[in-house]
Amino acid sequence: MAVNLVNVEAVSKVYGTRALLDGVSLGVSEGERIGVVGRNGDGKTTLIRMLAKLEEADTGRVTHSGGLRLGVLTQHDSLDPKATIRHEVIGVMADHEWAGSAKIRDVLTGLFGGLDLPGFEHGLDTVIGPLSGGERRRIALAKLLIDDQDLLVLDEPTNHLDVEGIAWLAKHLQERRSALVCVTHDRWFLDQVCTRMWDVQRGAVHEYEGGYSDYVFARAERERIAATEESKRQNLMRKELAWLRRGAPARTSKPRYRIEAANELIADVPPPRDTSELMKFANARLGKTVFDLEDVTVTAGPKTLLEHLTWQLGPGDRIGLVGVNGAGKTSLLRALADAAVSQGEIQPAAGGITVGKTVRLAYLSQDVTELPATLRVLEAVQQVRDRVDLGKGREMTAGQLCEQFGFTKEKQWTPVGDLSGGERRRLQLLRLLMDEPNVLFLDEPTNDLDIETLTQLEDLLDGWPGSMVVISHDRFFIERTTDKTLALLGDRALRMLPRGIDEYLERRRKMIEAAVPTPAAAPAQTKPGVSAADARAAKKELQKVERQLDKVSDKEAKLHARIADNATDFELVAKLDAELRELAGEREELEMRWLELAEDA
Repeated sequence: MAVNLVNVEAVSKVYGTRALLDGVSLGVSEGERIGVVGRNGDGKTTLIRMLAKLEEADTGRVTHSGGLRLGVLTQHDSLDPKATIRHEVIGVMADHEWAGSAKIRDVLTGLFGGLDLPGFEHGLDTVIGPLSGGERRRIALAKLLIDDQDLLVLDEPTNHLDVEGIAWLAKHLQERRSALVCVTHDRWFLDQVCTRMWDVQRGAVHEYEGGYSDYVFARAERERIAATEESKRQNLMRKELAWLRRGAPARTSKPRYRIEAANELIADVPPPRDTSELMKFANARLGKTVFDLEDVTVTAGPKTLLEHLTWQLGPGDRIGLVGVNGAGKTSLLRALADAAVSQGEIQPAAGGITVGKTVRLAYLSQDVTELPATLRVLEAVQQVRDRVDLGKGREMTAGQLCEQFGFTKEKQWTPVGDLSGGERRRLQLLRLLMDEPNVLFLDEPTNDLDIETLTQLEDLLDGWPGSMVVISHDRFFIERTTDKTLALLGDRALRMLPRGIDEYLERRRKMIEAAVPTPAAAPAQTKPGVSAADARAAKKELQKVERQLDKVSDKEAKLHARIADNATDFELVAKLDAELRELAGEREELEMRWLELAEDA
C-alpha cells in the first residue's frame, strides 16, 4: 500500500474579500504524479505553496510524513546572484565525480544542450547575476532535479523551455520514482507525465484520474450529468473533447468514464475545422499570393540565419514553426512583416519577398504593447473596432469578444494598468483580431494564458479564415491550430516535417547523438554534382510534393472520422481501413521523394 506523503485537511485561504480555497481536503501518496489546472487567479499557486508549507492556511492544516524529502520550484528562484552555475548546481563535487554521474549528465544535457553549457559564455563558471529570468529558471530546475526527493512540487516548470526541453523533462519525470505535484498550462506535458488531475475552481478542487485527456473527458461527462438545460451543455469543452476523441490517435489510454456518454455528448459536434470551406474563404479574401520568397537570406546583425530560402505561404495555410533557439524563427516572421508593412520596399539581405496586394497582417510579437494605464479594457478594444466579422456570417461585438477571452462585464471596466501580464497578453490578442486581419503571425501566443483561455483562443482560431504562422513551445496548441509543421534546425534551411513535432524531436536527437558541430557554423551547401538550376527545380518540385502530402493528410483525416462515426459497421470499417493503408503507402512514397528532393535542394 502506498504511503501518504502529504495530507491537506479542510484548508481555507482568503485574500481580501475573495475565498481562493474553501474547505479543501486532499492527499498525495508515494509515486503519484498530479497535474494542477484552473483559471489564472483561481488559487493553483496558493494551493501548492500551502502543500509545500511555504504559505500558511487561514483554517485547516497541512501535514507531511516524517522525514519527507521535498523539492520545490517556485516562480521566483532563490539563487545567489554572486555565485556561479557550478556552485549552485554541482556544489563542491569534483569534475570527475559529477561527470561520472549518469543523472547529472542527463540533467545538464537535457536542460542546457550539453555538459559544457553551450548557451552560456563561461559554461559552468558563468556568474548567475547578469543572466535572464529564463536562464535562472533552468538553473534552479537543474539544481532541483540533480537531488533525490520523495516529492517534487513544480510551479510552471515548462516556462522558458523549448519543445525539445519539454520533451526531455517529461521523459525525465516519468522515469523518476518521486511523487510529483505540478502546475502547468502545457497540456501535452500533462498528458505525458500525470496520473491524476486537480482542477481548482471557485474555491474547490475537483479530482480526476488520468492525464489531461482523461480529465477533459471526465469533466465534460460530469458537467453533462449535472446540466439541466441545453444552454449549459453548449458551454462544455465540446470542441476540444471532439478533437481528442476523433483526432490524434491514442490521446488517452485510461478512459475512466462511460464511453457511450462521451460519444453521445459529441455526436453533433463537427470537426474543429472545415478545412476546404476555410480555404475557399481564404482564397476569396487573399487571392492567389500571400508571401512568395525567392532565394532569400535572413540575417540578424552579422549572423546569417537562413540562406537560399525559396518558400511560399499560400492562402489558408496554417503553419506551425518550430526550431532550436537562435535558428531564426522570429527573424523570419519579422522579415515577412517588414516586407508587408513597407509593401515590399523593405527586403531581406538577399533575395526577394513578394507580398500579395490584399494582405492585411496582424503580428503578435513576444513583447506586450503598452497601452495607457488609465484606459479601460473595453475602451482599448473599441479603439480598434466596435464589431468584428469572423466569417461565414458570424459577427461579434467588442464586448462579446471580450467575454470569450475571459473579460467578464465587470472586468471590461478595469483599467489596463491593473491587469496582470496574462490579461494584458489576452488584450493584445483581442485588439489584433478586432482589426480583421487575413494573415496572422503569432509568436509564442500561449505565454501567460491559462488552459481555459487557451481552449477559447483555439476555438476562435478554428473558424478563422486566413493564413497563419504560429511559433510556440506549446506542442498541444501547435497540433490543435495548424495543419503543417515546418522546422529550423540551425542549418540555415527551412524544412517541412510530414510527421510533425515527433519528427522534429527525432531529427534533433540524431543530431545530438552524432555530436555534429553546430550546424549554423557551417555554410549551407547543395548536394555535390547538383547545379544551381537543378537545385531551383528541386525546390519547386518540393513544394508540389508538400501540397500532395497535405492532400493525403486531409484524406486520412476524413477516413479516420468516417471510421470513428461507423465503428459498428465492420464491413464498411474494413473497406475504409484498406483505403487508409493505400494512403499510408502513398504518403511513404511522397515522404521518400521529399527527402530526395530536400537533399538536392
